[in-house]
Amino acid sequence: MFRRTTRLRRTAGATAVLAALTLAANACAGQDSAGAGGSTSEIIIGAWVPLTGPTASYGVPEKAGAEAYFKMLNAQGGINGRKVDWTVKDNAADPQQTVQIARELVGQDKVVAIVNANGTAQAEASFPFVLQQSKVPILNEVGGSEAWYKPPRPGLFGTQTLYEDQASAVAAWAVQDGAKKILVVHSDPAAFVNVAKQVEPVAKKVNPSVEVDRLTVKFATTDYTPVISKVKAGKPDAVILILTSPEAAAYLKEAKLQGLKQATYAYAPVAAESTIALAKDAAEGLKAVQLVKAPSDADPAVQEFRTAMAKYEPGQDAGFLALWGWSNAKVFAQIVRTIKGPVTSAAITEAYEKATAVDPGVSPVMRFGANDHLGTRSVQRVVVKKGVWVSSGDFYTPPARD
Repeated sequence: MFRRTTRLRRTAGATAVLAALTLAANACAGQDSAGAGGSTSEIIIGAWVPLTGPTASYGVPEKAGAEAYFKMLNAQGGINGRKVDWTVKDNAADPQQTVQIARELVGQDKVVAIVNANGTAQAEASFPFVLQQSKVPILNEVGGSEAWYKPPRPGLFGTQTLYEDQASAVAAWAVQDGAKKILVVHSDPAAFVNVAKQVEPVAKKVNPSVEVDRLTVKFATTDYTPVISKVKAGKPDAVILILTSPEAAAYLKEAKLQGLKQATYAYAPVAAESTIALAKDAAEGLKAVQLVKAPSDADPAVQEFRTAMAKYEPGQDAGFLALWGWSNAKVFAQIVRTIKGPVTSAAITEAYEKATAVDPGVSPVMRFGANDHLGTRSVQRVVVKKGVWVSSGDFYTPPARD
């Protein structure tokens, strides 16, 4: 912050200097005072979410789930008497647009935190301004990579089990089910390849004699006829899909058409309502991991979500993505509730670092620390039964990756 050490003379020039100092102080101090970013009656937070463009199918339901939670929370009195004002802006999944939105949220809207935003590349583009320059925390971002948390970045906290750990979880699951020969079918972009590579080390940690092969598929492939032929020729006990939801659906449909009956597993992006809608009965029996419980569960915490969605976001999809948005909003509220005094950016960051057991009910218990900014490595196993995703067992933590 700026501290005046000399008395400014009341001249036009001095007045201009004082105004400049005030503006600069407000810009960088922003969220470190009780008056900036809110008041005693509000907690102002924001997010960038793709509400239009190719990934809007992810952003719209995620936003709806968080909106439902915050509306319910405010109707119940907010957080320690403070209402939550969550400002969401459409970034259309564009990094440059995200940077502009970040400047608006911090500079104009005076948010004390970015909460439940969406996108890995988009968030990374904002880090220099939001995390480093403005010292505003980014919390519960959808997306991310190991590099975000090893070592932990100041002000950045995550609640999403990394894709690498998701792959580890399905690898262990397949081996625990008795698979001795696993084939990983994955798209060719580097991000998919990296995730697919995590299967073999963990599979062999569970059973050193297991065989693991990989089959690379061109990204956005729609004709899986030759792919299934190669899978059949390899004769695996189990297949693990590291694909997008549409690609996985295309794989499942062709597998059924060709009579392929191997057990099939997948990571969280495949565990979506869209996979069932596209694959139809070919998805029956598909096993996958998710970040939250199945939205169809009878669990009271999930029922609360469904009830709130019907009341506050009627007509919106109450599936996995909405439940994930709900969970992230709930984690934020539970942690901020522990703050005594002004809810500032610095206070929120400190509260996250002290949050050692946050239980949102619909997702794993989150445990943070000064040197651990990723809340969980656990997943929920889910299976398609009678055309619906259902939870299988409790939350599961895969073996550690070396």
